[in-house]
Amino acid sequence: MQLDARLQADCSLICELTESSLLLMNNALVDWFILVPHCEEIELTNLPFDRQTTILQQVNLVARYLQQNCAPDKLNIATLGNVVSQLHIHVIGRKQTDPYWPAPVWGQPERRDYTEPEIEQIRQAFSEFLQQQSQ
Repeated sequence: MQLDARLQADCSLICELTESSLLLMNNALVDWFILVPHCEEIELTNLPFDRQTTILQQVNLVARYLQQNCAPDKLNIATLGNVVSQLHIHVIGRKQTDPYWPAPVWGQPERRDYTEPEIEQIRQAFSEFLQQQSQ
Protein backbone atom coordinates (compact mmCIF):
# COMPACT_ATOMS: atom_id res chain seq x y z
CA MET A 1 0.00 0.00 0.00
CA GLN A 2 1.38 3.38 -1.05
CA LEU A 3 0.95 6.24 1.42
CA ASP A 4 -0.85 9.26 -0.07
CA ALA A 5 1.68 11.95 -1.03
CA ARG A 6 -0.03 14.59 1.11
CA LEU A 7 0.06 12.40 4.22
CA GLN A 8 3.67 11.59 3.48
CA ALA A 9 4.53 15.29 3.19
CA ASP A 10 2.58 16.38 6.29
CA CYS A 11 3.45 13.55 8.69
CA SER A 12 6.19 11.44 10.24
CA LEU A 13 5.91 7.70 10.69
CA ILE A 14 5.79 6.75 14.37
CA CYS A 15 5.37 2.98 13.97
CA GLU A 16 3.66 0.17 12.12
CA LEU A 17 0.80 -1.52 13.94
CA THR A 18 -0.81 -4.78 12.83
CA GLU A 19 -3.57 -3.13 10.78
CA SER A 20 -2.33 0.46 10.38
CA SER A 21 0.57 2.84 10.04
CA LEU A 22 0.67 5.37 12.86
CA LEU A 23 1.66 8.86 11.71
CA LEU A 24 2.30 12.09 13.60
CA MET A 25 0.98 15.28 11.99
CA ASN A 26 3.88 17.71 11.74
CA ASN A 27 2.33 20.43 13.89
CA ALA A 28 3.65 20.52 17.44
CA LEU A 29 0.90 22.92 18.55
CA VAL A 30 -1.59 20.03 18.75
CA ASP A 31 -1.24 16.36 19.77
CA TRP A 32 -2.34 14.96 16.41
CA PHE A 33 -1.93 11.38 15.22
CA ILE A 34 -3.24 9.73 12.08
CA LEU A 35 -3.85 6.01 11.66
CA VAL A 36 -3.71 4.78 8.06
CA PRO A 37 -5.22 1.29 7.78
CA HIS A 38 -3.40 -1.14 5.50
CA CYS A 39 -6.08 -1.45 2.83
CA GLU A 40 -7.27 -0.04 -0.48
CA GLU A 41 -10.76 0.77 0.79
CA ILE A 42 -11.52 4.46 1.28
CA GLU A 43 -14.49 4.02 3.65
CA LEU A 44 -14.07 2.40 7.06
CA THR A 45 -17.65 1.15 6.97
CA ASN A 46 -16.99 -0.84 3.77
CA LEU A 47 -14.38 -3.02 5.47
CA PRO A 48 -15.43 -6.36 6.94
CA PHE A 49 -16.71 -5.85 10.48
CA ASP A 50 -13.86 -7.82 12.09
CA ARG A 51 -11.36 -5.56 10.34
CA GLN A 52 -13.28 -2.44 11.47
CA THR A 53 -13.14 -3.78 15.04
CA THR A 54 -9.38 -4.31 14.87
CA ILE A 55 -8.85 -0.81 13.49
CA LEU A 56 -11.10 0.64 16.20
CA GLN A 57 -8.97 -1.17 18.80
CA GLN A 58 -5.96 0.65 17.35
CA VAL A 59 -7.82 3.97 17.47
CA ASN A 60 -8.56 3.25 21.14
CA LEU A 61 -4.89 2.43 21.72
CA VAL A 62 -3.79 5.80 20.32
CA ALA A 63 -6.53 7.54 22.32
CA ARG A 64 -5.26 5.87 25.53
CA TYR A 65 -1.72 6.96 24.70
CA LEU A 66 -2.90 10.55 24.30
CA GLN A 67 -4.90 10.44 27.52
CA GLN A 68 -1.99 9.00 29.52
CA ASN A 69 0.82 11.07 28.00
CA CYS A 70 -0.71 14.35 26.83
CA ALA A 71 -3.67 14.96 29.20
CA PRO A 72 -6.12 16.34 26.61
CA ASP A 73 -9.33 18.04 27.65
CA LYS A 74 -11.11 16.39 24.71
CA LEU A 75 -10.36 13.78 22.06
CA ASN A 76 -11.32 14.44 18.44
CA ILE A 77 -11.54 11.29 16.31
CA ALA A 78 -12.53 11.59 12.66
CA THR A 79 -12.38 9.99 9.23
CA LEU A 80 -13.01 12.83 6.81
CA GLY A 81 -11.07 12.15 3.63
CA ASN A 82 -12.47 15.07 1.66
CA VAL A 83 -8.99 16.15 0.50
CA VAL A 84 -7.06 12.88 0.98
CA SER A 85 -9.29 9.99 -0.05
CA GLN A 86 -6.97 7.27 1.32
CA LEU A 87 -8.63 5.86 4.43
CA HIS A 88 -7.11 7.54 7.47
CA ILE A 89 -8.33 8.29 10.97
CA HIS A 90 -7.39 11.44 12.86
CA VAL A 91 -6.91 10.96 16.61
CA ILE A 92 -6.34 14.39 18.12
CA GLY A 93 -5.86 15.40 21.72
CA ARG A 94 -7.36 18.86 22.16
CA LYS A 95 -6.59 21.18 25.04
CA GLN A 96 -8.36 24.37 25.94
CA THR A 97 -4.90 25.95 25.87
CA ASP A 98 -4.14 24.96 22.26
CA PRO A 99 -4.08 27.96 19.90
CA TYR A 100 -7.04 26.67 17.85
CA TRP A 101 -9.46 25.84 20.69
CA PRO A 102 -12.39 25.41 20.21
CA ALA A 103 -12.17 25.69 16.41
CA PRO A 104 -11.21 22.76 14.16
CA VAL A 105 -7.49 22.06 13.71
CA TRP A 106 -7.75 21.97 9.91
CA GLY A 107 -6.71 24.97 7.87
CA GLN A 108 -5.19 26.97 10.72
CA PRO A 109 -2.33 29.27 9.65
CA GLU A 110 -0.42 29.12 12.95
CA ARG A 111 1.80 26.04 13.29
CA ARG A 112 5.14 24.80 14.53
CA ASP A 113 6.99 21.89 12.95
CA TYR A 114 8.37 19.19 15.21
CA THR A 115 12.14 18.91 15.45
CA GLU A 116 13.71 15.53 14.68
CA PRO A 117 14.59 14.99 18.38
CA GLU A 118 10.95 15.69 19.33
CA ILE A 119 9.70 13.16 16.77
CA GLU A 120 12.19 10.58 18.02
CA GLN A 121 11.08 11.22 21.61
CA ILE A 122 7.44 10.58 20.61
CA ARG A 123 8.44 7.38 18.77
CA GLN A 124 10.24 6.17 21.89
CA ALA A 125 7.38 7.14 24.21
CA PHE A 126 4.84 5.33 22.01
CA SER A 127 7.08 2.26 21.80
CA GLU A 128 7.34 2.16 25.59
CA PHE A 129 3.57 2.60 25.84
CA LEU A 130 3.06 -0.37 23.50
CA GLN A 131 5.37 -2.51 25.61
CA GLN A 132 3.39 -1.61 28.74
CA GLN A 133 0.12 -2.49 27.01
CA SER A 134 1.35 -5.97 26.11
CA GLN A 135 2.34 -6.85 29.68
